[in-house]
Amino acid sequence: MQPWVAVVIEDDPAIREILDMVLQQNGFSVVLCADGQSGLAAIGAHRPLLTTCDVQMPGMDGFAVARRIRRSHDTYLIMITAMAEEIDVVQGLEAGADDYLVKPFSPRELRARVDAMLRRLDIGPPRGSAAQGTRDTETAAPAPTPVVPAPSAPERPWLRGAPLPGQATPTVASTTTPSAPVVPSPVVAAPASPIPASPIPATAETASPTSAWLTHDGLALHPPTRSVVLDERPIDLTATEFDLLAALLGSGSRVRSKADLVLAVRGQGHVTAYFVNDADKRTVEAHVASLRRKLGDTGPQARFVEDVRGVGYRLAGRH
Repeated sequence: MQPWVAVVIEDDPAIREILDMVLQQNGFSVVLCADGQSGLAAIGAHRPLLTTCDVQMPGMDGFAVARRIRRSHDTYLIMITAMAEEIDVVQGLEAGADDYLVKPFSPRELRARVDAMLRRLDIGPPRGSAAQGTRDTETAAPAPTPVVPAPSAPERPWLRGAPLPGQATPTVASTTTPSAPVVPSPVVAAPASPIPASPIPATAETASPTSAWLTHDGLALHPPTRSVVLDERPIDLTATEFDLLAALLGSGSRVRSKADLVLAVRGQGHVTAYFVNDADKRTVEAHVASLRRKLGDTGPQARFVEDVRGVGYRLAGRH
């Protein structure tokens, strides 16, 4: 298996060296760039799985680079900067970043974020890479519980034939005699049935294209295809925004702390087993703010996401 490609856009040689070392240990073939223009050229040439981009660079800054990247590339983008204010995080995420890493950072923190990205994409290190050896020898933190990450890119359910909430679900008549040969029967549309009013995740045994929808007050989320519909209108969300919304819908009225949501997005377990810093929590705040804007949930009374001061967030009550 060939190593993945990562592009590093960083004007500081010392930080470039650290990023190069950590990413190679994770099994990446790394392309180093000292400015935005050369970084954009490298992304176009190599189509990397992962890109890291500094914000404060001479010439084109990281925000402009991120916007240019998002016009034509779906690389996973981590912004790296010393700018830790909420407005800076929000600006980076709105420009197209998938994650935001604040300097100074440790190589271990960067590796954890890359590992989280790989889990969400349902891929692991290339066989025989340095990343595998590193995982085998690390004992500082317990191994995360295996999860089944969702696909990296959202897909419209109606393009795959999954019915929207309230649409009829096709059913096929079946024979009642076990020994008789099965003969294809005409497809008969069943009458439409409403989606349950409360978000109830479907189990593996009972999951169907309709029951897989999670709904709340006109909002419908379909985890198998990572699609979101609000008042019968499709909504485009980033991968992180989708994961946050799914976590809140799946929790009902239970409050989720910011640290808990950080780990939910990473695909990790309990707060006591993994490191969550203030920058991680600010990143969640910025993603939630962006999610609310996209859902039109910016009024004085929350419709979908309710802020629990000093704790975190929960699903708002129905209005």
